[in-house]
Amino acid sequence: MKPLLFAACAATVMNLAHGQSTVQPPKTWAACAACHTAGSAAIGPPLAGVFGRKAGSAPGFGYSRAMKSADITWDDKSLAAFVTDPQQAVPGNRMPFAGVPDAGEVAELVKYLKTLR
Repeated sequence: MKPLLFAACAATVMNLAHGQSTVQPPKTWAACAACHTAGSAAIGPPLAGVFGRKAGSAPGFGYSRAMKSADITWDDKSLAAFVTDPQQAVPGNRMPFAGVPDAGEVAELVKYLKTLR
């Protein structure tokens, strides 16, 4: 089996085993995956179930004061704004990421994040 095909199959099996999305992530996900996982805290908080969750509230992660006090419940609009420019959306947050400038890529990423449970 070719390595890329094997990797794709293995990732799908692992995602199913952890109740995660079987939808292929957009290319922009690679930037997120450097610090975030879908299921558990890593360098950044877990992103599974982010939709409908209050900002700064995932258990097991030490959020910045700015994120904990942000009056945001993640939905399409708020997450798109944050992914586009994290420092403008939540000034003072600790995420060292400049943002995704392309609106189409932001939309793909938000759509993918909605599938993570």
